[in-house]
Amino acid sequence: QLQLVESGGGLVQPGGSLRLSCAASGFTLDSYAIGWYRQAPGKEREEVSCISSSGTSTSQADSVKGRFTISRDNAKNTVYLQMNSLKPEDTAVYYCALGARRFCPPVVRSWGRGTQVTVSS
Repeated sequence: QLQLVESGGGLVQPGGSLRLSCAASGFTLDSYAIGWYRQAPGKEREEVSCISSSGTSTSQADSVKGRFTISRDNAKNTVYLQMNSLKPEDTAVYYCALGARRFCPPVVRSWGRGTQVTVSS
């Protein structure tokens, strides 16, 4: 069964760092672009970052450029989101999404269940 599982969320102080992981089971990620999205309370879900199937092309939302880095290890069937210099406005549930093609932006075909990130002092 195709499944994406996020992990690595938690509570962190402003200025801190977290690394989120998105692990796939039931299929291999290496043919698909993967996106990270987030949804804060009362707001729409927004795309944060995307990485192509080969990892050679990435994109980031303006709000996270210079702070967040997306990467993938196809041998481990996992995609990562390194988040540095976190701000309170980064607080949200973070989701990874399986794209239906190799390139970004991902045409989402499946979602993980999400992991909560809270940035607060």
